Amino acid sequence: MKRPTQSDVARLAGVSRATVSYVVSGSSDVPISAETRERVLKAVSQLNYAPDARAQSLRSGDSNTVGLLIPDLHNPHYWSIVQGVEETVREQGYDLLLTSTSLDPEREAQTLAALSSRRMDALILTLSFLEKSKTALTRLAANGYPVVTLSNTSFNVDAVVATYRTATAQIMAHLLGLGHTRIGFIFGVGSKELATNRMAVYQESLTGAGLAIDPDLIDYSGPRIEDGYNAAQRLLARAPRPTALLVINDWLAIGALRAVGENGLRVPEDISIASFDDTEMAAYLNPPLTSVRSNGHELGRQAASLVLERIQKPGLPIRRVQIEAELVIRQSTGRERSPL
Repeated sequence: MKRPTQSDVARLAGVSRATVSYVVSGSSDVPISAETRERVLKAVSQLNYAPDARAQSLRSGDSNTVGLLIPDLHNPHYWSIVQGVEETVREQGYDLLLTSTSLDPEREAQTLAALSSRRMDALILTLSFLEKSKTALTRLAANGYPVVTLSNTSFNVDAVVATYRTATAQIMAHLLGLGHTRIGFIFGVGSKELATNRMAVYQESLTGAGLAIDPDLIDYSGPRIEDGYNAAQRLLARAPRPTALLVINDWLAIGALRAVGENGLRVPEDISIASFDDTEMAAYLNPPLTSVRSNGHELGRQAASLVLERIQKPGLPIRRVQIEAELVIRQSTGRERSPL
């Protein structure tokens, strides 16, 4: 069967071959609309097109480079993943090419398309906007490229995931056991399809304790540190205010801590704060932060191990590795004291 070319993709998408080249390479030299980019990526998926350089590199395995995509260069959780990946690939003689999407859906799709066309042996992907990226990832999977995703198992590729259900139930039981009945949730994620398991357990725990789920106590903030600050300000303005805040990650919890202090409140005397990830800084905040440890370093090492094995043994069945998150209790959570 004749291998599809960029010209074939261009005809199907109704664009020029040059436009296809710009989209596939991820070039930012020429402005291309989101609608045009989406048409090109859809045509790429339909035709099962793969750039020659990329395909040759993956078949020969001669680049000695693994690509890693993370959503945010600021969040220390992702740096833990980077460290785990880098240590593992370097142990096996590979270099690491790191790129970030800056929590931008268009950039994520563009960056994934660009990585797909580079001469690399494998990709490790932490995706936030699955709808935007699924075309390129589906194409990679269909071509048998060595790919591992972190925190997602909806594609036919190897995956490493942190499982939060048990630990989220534990952190909710911890807060409820301290007498908190008004627990605010700062749910700051790049896409609402992420972390839904934690939201589900939060709601199940409240219901199981005989408490109503109050939509006013759930703040769907953005994923940046300032979003955590703004979300906490909004929740603290509620009457009555929450007596505890559950924050989707340590990064946003830093913003929440500042908001609490600016409102003249003390942690944990006046309000408790707990979060997820247990990054290295959590133990050094004032007060030290109660957090669910997601073991980012181990996630990275496991992802790198899977993808390196996939390079050597492409015929292996799809693997799913789960790493159980665990609750670490510190001084940021205390007994409920009714707000004034």
